[in-house]
Amino acid sequence: MTVAQFRSPSVAAPPAYPDLLALARSPDADSRERLLLGVIALCDARPPSGELSPILGEIFLTLARQAEREVRKLLSERLAQADWAPPALINVLALDEIEIARPVLAASPLLQDDDLLRVLVEATLEHQIEIARRPNLGGRVADAIIDRGEPAALAALAFNRTAEISLDGLRRLVEHSRRIAALRGPLTRHPRLTDQLAEQLYQWVGAALRQSICARFQVDEMKLAPLIQQSVYDARSGTMTPVPANDADRDEMERRLVAKLQSAGQLRPGYLIRAVRERRLGLFVHALATLGGFSVAQVREALAASSPEPLFYACASTGVDRAVYPALLAEIRLLNDGWPGDAGAAVWTRGVISPTSAARSFRALVKG
Repeated sequence: MTVAQFRSPSVAAPPAYPDLLALARSPDADSRERLLLGVIALCDARPPSGELSPILGEIFLTLARQAEREVRKLLSERLAQADWAPPALINVLALDEIEIARPVLAASPLLQDDDLLRVLVEATLEHQIEIARRPNLGGRVADAIIDRGEPAALAALAFNRTAEISLDGLRRLVEHSRRIAALRGPLTRHPRLTDQLAEQLYQWVGAALRQSICARFQVDEMKLAPLIQQSVYDARSGTMTPVPANDADRDEMERRLVAKLQSAGQLRPGYLIRAVRERRLGLFVHALATLGGFSVAQVREALAASSPEPLFYACASTGVDRAVYPALLAEIRLLNDGWPGDAGAAVWTRGVISPTSAARSFRALVKG
């Protein structure tokens, strides 16, 4: 049975009670899955008043645990914003693999702070990143993410303008930004950044971000100059990890390596992910340009864009799965001073896009 067959309850009239009873009497797995989605469609059309009875909640939970992966994924999407859903079921879905958990982690009103804290402890880094993006995230959960110190999750939290981050939490994020470049851009633009934290952040950001800070705050550049010089000295002496220079020789070496892989038929979309995970952003740039048939300048423009949309289309045009893109984007931001920015919608959640359409969309967003 395909997922397409499961979707009819969301648009059609809810099933009649006799139909559900017939499915309930059938012992096969296919009938159980149809029963599960049928009951959800019925609840969507006639939401239960108050909490679901414990018996009905247990039925939901039992059916969901027996369902196949694609059914659980559809179930998560259908229940992501339902305030009548059994809380125990929502918690089970939140701890499932990330593609199933993502909708409820992002939107379910039934997940409380204690539930999210449990997911932070028991699930994967991708779950942490999704929680860090959650709108109106509570202060306890934000503090827990900062305590864990995972760079990709911290970057997602820094981009989340609606999260309840305390002044102390923001101070700790600024301190983390000394070693995690991906935090600097979003923190520079963060609405809760104070004059004092802006001065601290100013010491280890690049020239473009310093201009952004100066535009928002009264920063005494003369006073901070000796501190900046000390930061540079620390980086060169090894007390900080320096960012490798993207010089012409390195760039040419990476271009030749990509060309060699391409001529040998070994350059595939998975190489993009490998390059980023090996912290070789220049190699990612040349590989993406070659696989997508773009210029290197176009790819670099996407990496510096205010929105992650152009980069998504470039990656999708080469065959990178849209489910992989959020984690890939988080790692790229860690290597690229927090860019691309967080403007615009998460277009990768809208559905499947063909490589041809993605390439066309990318070229429409960047210069020729």
